[in-house]
Amino acid sequence: MSAPLRPHPAARRRPATGPSVATPAGLTVGVIGAGRVGATLGAALAAAGHRVVATTGSSGASRARLALLLPTVARRRPVEVARAATDLLLISVPDDALAGVVAGLAADGALRAGQVVAHTSGAHGLEVLAPAAATGARPLALHPAMTFTGTPDDLGRLPGISYGVTASAELRPLAARLVADLGGVPEWIGEFDRPLYHAALAHGANHLVTLVNEAADRLRDAGVAQPEKVLAPLLRAALENALHLGDDALTGPVVRGDAGTVARHLARLAATAPESVGAYLALARRTADRAVAAGRLRGADAEPLLGVLDRDPTKVAA
Repeated sequence: MSAPLRPHPAARRRPATGPSVATPAGLTVGVIGAGRVGATLGAALAAAGHRVVATTGSSGASRARLALLLPTVARRRPVEVARAATDLLLISVPDDALAGVVAGLAADGALRAGQVVAHTSGAHGLEVLAPAAATGARPLALHPAMTFTGTPDDLGRLPGISYGVTASAELRPLAARLVADLGGVPEWIGEFDRPLYHAALAHGANHLVTLVNEAADRLRDAGVAQPEKVLAPLLRAALENALHLGDDALTGPVVRGDAGTVARHLARLAATAPESVGAYLALARRTADRAVAAGRLRGADAEPLLGVLDRDPTKVAA
């Protein structure tokens, strides 16, 4: 991983044709979307020596976030931010709002030839930036594979993370250098594969949060006053083992083929927390499939277990 560039005195003004691929340090940057991601990346770019000159942010939460992360940066309307960002415009808005924001900026004449227009959406690639590209701007998809809080603590989590990058061959050197400035590592994702890339991250991170909270809730139902103390060492070990060992990290009743235990789990869940039964069944079935494919669960042992998992979850009985 390349080390972040050190801050340095203001660089000479760039020509109207946009930033040089060879020397991208000292870019003039604007940020549209002062959410957790946009504010954090804006602060990280400023720390790396780039000039963040304007950002949007009118809500109370955005203003508070900017006060922490970009306190000296002017807040402006999106069109004004885009015009001020002579080198790099970073758009960090919700996935479903991105197309409208880009189209609006292009229609308002706020974008220019040579300007790099980047978004931070994991789900989108370059197609959503087509209106910007039609103005001569250079499109870039730059998604950090990290969860954010919108506080200065986020800056300490950036070094070493991966960025899902989609860029033209011409823009790849600049994109790689920007990722290095942020302390990260680029993962080059094809346009067609952006939804799959993003689905994988959402499946792993977002659903993990749901899974952990489901487990904590069921422990509370079982009388455990502080479920986080029970779960923390177990889940940390499970995560580390899964990352290092893959399916060999599987343990528990499914991989052992303990159909009776799983049936008792389902019966008690149906009685206590029926809203958890569907998720348990779906994950147990997928776990069984992976255990069989990995040779961890023999077919003969899997049959009774799969019979339990195939029951109507509303009619589960031990």
